[in-house]
Amino acid sequence: MKVSWKPGTMVYPLPAALVSCGSSPEEHNLITVAWTGTICTQPAMLYISVRPERHSYGIIKSNMEFTLCLTTADMAKAVDWCGVKSGRDFDKWRETGLTKVPGQTVRCPMVGESPLCIECRVKTIMSLGSHDMFVAEVLNVVADDRYIDPVSGHFDLVSSGLMAYCHGGYYSLGEKLGKFGFSVEKKK
Repeated sequence: MKVSWKPGTMVYPLPAALVSCGSSPEEHNLITVAWTGTICTQPAMLYISVRPERHSYGIIKSNMEFTLCLTTADMAKAVDWCGVKSGRDFDKWRETGLTKVPGQTVRCPMVGESPLCIECRVKTIMSLGSHDMFVAEVLNVVADDRYIDPVSGHFDLVSSGLMAYCHGGYYSLGEKLGKFGFSVEKKK
C-alpha cells in the first residue's frame, strides 16, 4: 500500500560534494552541498543550491565562481564537518586538514583529496525560497590521475570510493547493477 507523505525534497541519493569558493587565501572556504546536479550537456552546466544565510553564499555570489569537488568515503568526516561548521568561525581547510590545490581556470582552490573537481562560473542565480540556485557553466574538469587507465585513457571514477548523501546519512556507493542501455542490449 502507498501512503501520502508531506511534500518535501525526497530525491535521494545525491552526491555529497564539497564546494570550494573564494578568490584569495583569506576568503577561501568550503561548504558541503548535496543539492547539486547536471543540468545541460552542451554547454556543460551544473547547479548548486545554497541557503543565503550560509557564509559561502556571499563568497560565491561576489566572485561568481566555485569548484565542485566530489568526495569519497575516506573524506566523510571532513565533508560532514564542513557542512555543520561555519567558515565565519573556522578555517575549514586548516581544521579538516584537506589540501588546497590552486585552481586552473578559477581563483578558488580545488580539494586535493577529491577524485574529481569541476571548476565553474556562475551564469545566473535563481531565488527559490529557502535556497538559491547557482546555475553555472563548467569551465574545466580536473581528474585525479590515479583513476585514469594508462592504456585506454578511461577514467574509472567508481573505483575512487565515491560517497553519496541519502536522507540525512552518508553512504558508499554499492555494487554496479548494469550500464546505460543494458536493458536493450543484444546478446552476443
